[in-house]
Amino acid sequence: MTRTVDVAELVDRAREGQPRAVARLISLVEDASPQLREVAAALSPFTGNAQVIGLTGAPGVGKSTSTSALVKAYRERGKRVGVLAVDPSSPFSGGALLGDRVRMGEHATDPGVFIRSMATRGHLGGLSWATPQALRVLDAAGCDVVLVETVGVGQSEVEVVSLADTTVVLLAPGMGDGIQAAKAGILEIADVFVVNKADRDGADQTARDLKHMISLGRRERAEALWRPPVVKTVAARGEGVADVVDAIDAHRAWLHEKGELDRRRAHRAAGEIEAIALERLRSRIGDLHGGSALTTLAKRVVAGELDPYAAADRLVEGVGA
Repeated sequence: MTRTVDVAELVDRAREGQPRAVARLISLVEDASPQLREVAAALSPFTGNAQVIGLTGAPGVGKSTSTSALVKAYRERGKRVGVLAVDPSSPFSGGALLGDRVRMGEHATDPGVFIRSMATRGHLGGLSWATPQALRVLDAAGCDVVLVETVGVGQSEVEVVSLADTTVVLLAPGMGDGIQAAKAGILEIADVFVVNKADRDGADQTARDLKHMISLGRRERAEALWRPPVVKTVAARGEGVADVVDAIDAHRAWLHEKGELDRRRAHRAAGEIEAIALERLRSRIGDLHGGSALTTLAKRVVAGELDPYAAADRLVEGVGA
C-alpha cells in the first residue's frame, strides 16, 4: 500500500528551502504518485518565476563542467539555482546511470543549490517525461534559475527547447564534422552557442564556422528574430562563463521586449496539458475490456475485416463511452 504524504506541508517546507522536501516532491513526480494531481495543484500558485535555461550538445563537449561553472556564476550573483541533470537510464533499475554529477560535487553543501539527476527511462528527445513537473517543483521552491542539462545524445536532443526560456548549445573543437552533422538538429534550437574547450586547436575555426552558418540562416529569416551569439569558454577554468551569463541575460531581455517569453511558456504549458491528456487516454484504452480491445481490433485489421481508420474509430468510441 502506497503511503500518502501531507502535500501542503511538503510544499510549505520546500518553499522554505528544505532540500529533503524538494527531493521528496520530485520523487513523487518521478514515481507518478497517485497524489501527483494534488502536488501539481499545490505547486501551481507559486510557479512562473524561475528562469529556465537548457544546456545541450553532443557527448564530450563539457556539459556537466559548463553547468557547474554556470551554477557558480549565478551563485556569485546571489541567485538560488536548481539543476536537473537528465541522465541515461540503467537497463536494470531504470534509474539514472550517472547519479548526481561528480563534477557538481563542489555545490553539494551549498544550501542555495539543489541538484537532481533524473533518468530518461527510455524517453526520446533527451529528457525525462517527468522533467516539466520537476521544473515546477524547483520553480515553486524559490529557485531563481533552473538549469536543465540533457543527456547528450545528439540530434534527437531537441526536446529541451520546449522547456527552456533560453537554450544553450555547446560544441567543442576537434569534434570532426560535428557542425555539419548536427546543424539539422540541435544547432537549430540554440539561443546561445558556446564553444567550450576554447584553449584547444581549432576553437577559433569552430566559432567562425558557427558565425558563418548563423549569417546564412539570418538572410532567410526576419530581421526581428534573435541572432544567437557565439561565446568561447574554458569551463574547467571558469574562463568566458561570465560572457555566457551576459548572453543569456541579453536573450532574456529580448524575450521580454518581444513578448516571446509569454509565447514560449504558453507553448510549454500546452505541451504539458497535451502529454497529460494523452497519458490519460492511453490508460483508458488499456482499461477497455480488460485491455483486450486494442488487441482484438488489431487482429481484425490483420485479417482484413477492418481498415486501420475504422478500427481507430471504434477504439475512440470505446474510450468515449
